[in-house]
Amino acid sequence: MHCGRFQPRPLTRRDMLACCANGFGALALAALMAEDGKAETAASRNPFAPRAPHFPARATNVIFLYMDGGPSQVDTFDYKPLLAKYHGRDPHTVFKVEPTQFNNVGKVMASPWKFQQRGQSGLWVSELFPYVAQCIDELCIMRSMVSKFPEHTSANYFLHTGSGVQGRPSMGAWAGYGLGSENRDLPGFIVLNGGLIPVGGLDNFNSGFLPAAYQASVFRPSDPPVANIKRREASDRQQRNKLDLLRQLDQAEAERLNHSDEIESAIANYETAYRMQAAVPELMDLRGESRATRSLFGLDASYEPTRIFGTQCLIARRLVERGARFIELTCPSVGTDRWDQHGGLKDGHERNARAVDQPIAALIQDLKARGLLETTLLVWAGEFGRTPFAQGGDGRDHDPFGFTLWLAGGGVKGGIAYGETDEWGYKAVTDKVEIHDLHATMLHLLGMDHKRLTFRFGGRDMRLTDVHGEVVKAILA
Repeated sequence: MHCGRFQPRPLTRRDMLACCANGFGALALAALMAEDGKAETAASRNPFAPRAPHFPARATNVIFLYMDGGPSQVDTFDYKPLLAKYHGRDPHTVFKVEPTQFNNVGKVMASPWKFQQRGQSGLWVSELFPYVAQCIDELCIMRSMVSKFPEHTSANYFLHTGSGVQGRPSMGAWAGYGLGSENRDLPGFIVLNGGLIPVGGLDNFNSGFLPAAYQASVFRPSDPPVANIKRREASDRQQRNKLDLLRQLDQAEAERLNHSDEIESAIANYETAYRMQAAVPELMDLRGESRATRSLFGLDASYEPTRIFGTQCLIARRLVERGARFIELTCPSVGTDRWDQHGGLKDGHERNARAVDQPIAALIQDLKARGLLETTLLVWAGEFGRTPFAQGGDGRDHDPFGFTLWLAGGGVKGGIAYGETDEWGYKAVTDKVEIHDLHATMLHLLGMDHKRLTFRFGGRDMRLTDVHGEVVKAILA
């Protein structure tokens, strides 16, 4: 029999479609799942692999300047001259007073600091911030923020995670989950801790129900920045052999347990920790920075908190250069209770402002000079504001009804104020912005649709903004 009788005949179009139908269906399903952020791809199995945004991003990195305790809006960026006119009056006689955290309502209190219009924009800023005032045309000041919580712990969780209860993923974890990391040698979410962990603890920086690899790595702006960063083995080869053995053991256990998130994340974190041993010392070595740069950031300042926060800001810029996705800076200790001045407002706010003012201005200027500001989103915020009337004689209580934060760079219009509080600076009355709106806007600037960035947990698709949030389009450049 001729061997040609055994040669397969060419596929007809009908045969090909019949054979490939399931394959095409799988491709379509994978594409649909990828659109919803649910595809099990090589990138999703590697938590640090960079991933494409939903649409072209304006910002690739975020620096969150967290002002722990709640700065007073009427003493910083929300000028209310009527407070001086009614200074010392009973606030109940001039406006409705809502219940406060400590229910210790004093008199209407004018700001102890003078305000001035600065820059070409003419935005108001108090004399608490002489350095930041020089950068005022870079800022988008949002004067109509509101929070659902008047107490630090819940308000901190709300600001960081979009929920007032413990256990939800931080916004930095969501950024890493959505976009991955641009630097395989460093974590995507880094907290530079100046000395004060926010009320609510490390759960402000947690990964929650997201894979554990997305939680924050907490660095100190000192040596050593991270525990055990220096190799203890005699040689790099010996350490590599130990890590390879550990990976083999973990991988076998992961396969036995159907690739448990905890084990997979531990494997990824071991690898990142190994690479960090070379990357982090180089990151933290500031000797290569010029004397002018170090002076700009306040590293030679006589006030130690300025030096600490200046170091944090300089390291944050270096992290942006190295592709870190989300960087949060906490405040240094200044000898008072953070920005939380229930008494001693003048002394407390002046100490806190002195610590952060020069370094923040330097960060803005340095990023701009290096061409990084347009792709780096800066957010300056506390968890709420403070009342326009006194608590006791010389403090201010918590005010979640209307407060101020600002954004800069990263696709945001500079030199504008968005929203208004009433004439007392007490409650937001125009263009109110909720925390969910802030998160939606931050994700939008990073190229992510907050409604599509989801994670399946507890039987439903979870997201940073829950079922709320609208992008504040008026502030977009």
